[in-house]
Amino acid sequence: MSAIMEAVLPADFGRWLDSIALDLDLKSEGASLLLPKLAAASLFKVGVPAQHGGTGADVSDAVRAIAAVSARSLSAAFVFWGHRTFIEYLLQSPNGALRERLLPDLLAGRRAGATGLSNAMKFLGGLEELQLKATEHEQAIQIDGKLPWVTNLLKEGFDVAAAVQAGDRRPAFVASLSSDDEGVARTEDLDLMAMRATNTAAIRITRAKISKDRIIHANASEWLPRVRPAFLGLQCGMSIGLARRSLAEARGQIGNGRGVLTGPVERITAELDETENRLLSQLNGPAFIEQPIALFRLRIRLAEIVNQALQLELGATGGKAYLSAPGEGYQRRLRESAFIPVVTPSLVQLKAAIEAHEQPMRAREIA
Repeated sequence: MSAIMEAVLPADFGRWLDSIALDLDLKSEGASLLLPKLAAASLFKVGVPAQHGGTGADVSDAVRAIAAVSARSLSAAFVFWGHRTFIEYLLQSPNGALRERLLPDLLAGRRAGATGLSNAMKFLGGLEELQLKATEHEQAIQIDGKLPWVTNLLKEGFDVAAAVQAGDRRPAFVASLSSDDEGVARTEDLDLMAMRATNTAAIRITRAKISKDRIIHANASEWLPRVRPAFLGLQCGMSIGLARRSLAEARGQIGNGRGVLTGPVERITAELDETENRLLSQLNGPAFIEQPIALFRLRIRLAEIVNQALQLELGATGGKAYLSAPGEGYQRRLRESAFIPVVTPSLVQLKAAIEAHEQPMRAREIA
């Protein structure tokens, strides 16, 4: 792994993550440990302005931090992503009172933050309808529906961002729901193939009532394109870290007749460097808000690089990769890599969005 990535993580946290990575992948029992450990390493404060209790810098530094965690455990990185993305929503919300109320516990890891906006991102791309509906009462907003897949739903308590379809033809809005709200119920953990210690479950919402001071933004269609770069950019950190780890493993095992892999490893490493730089150099400006297709392409390419890196690690490792003990690290990363193409927005959804964007352009060229 690169020295830059190693420097992001406190040494004791890195060693702990290495020791527990396989358990986080295969078992759900360690799920309650992750959030306080990530918080104790001050990782949730990375990229958060100092005036809000963070260590400063910007969201690109948070991407690097997620990548550093992903290089050791995608389970931990997935929890990190969900929690840090919810924090980002609060940072970009005009609701300062809500931010001030929730942020201290989130930064300290005393309470979990979850991004329930996967459905909303599909809605933004015209792929599906919003699954939560609102009914306004005199003093409250009633919400009903279901979020089928949400990560970091800590059983001890969580807050989750969700997009809600308003009534009377008003725009959809984004609200913060709480596990303490009557009518908000978390299911048992989903039976995942891997990354089991991520507190991933569904949420059923039945006649839950919230006040308007829980609204993160009053217009989802207006606000979601502005936060989508952070949503996807932080998500890309998972691919970057996993790919870097596999390439480092491949590089470390080249020898004994496998020198033919040196060139491919260096070429993919160079492309990963270039793709990461393109992502991080534009993440904090308007580029990906104005041209989201460029961000979609980077997300797709990073997923492809993960697959290529795993193949190179397998080639460098040889038959040992199929032996239980010597190959457990590779086998875990292979399971983790299967998640990269399907996390929302999936590669299929992104490619469909690109195709829909390009069709009118082709039609104009033909005309």
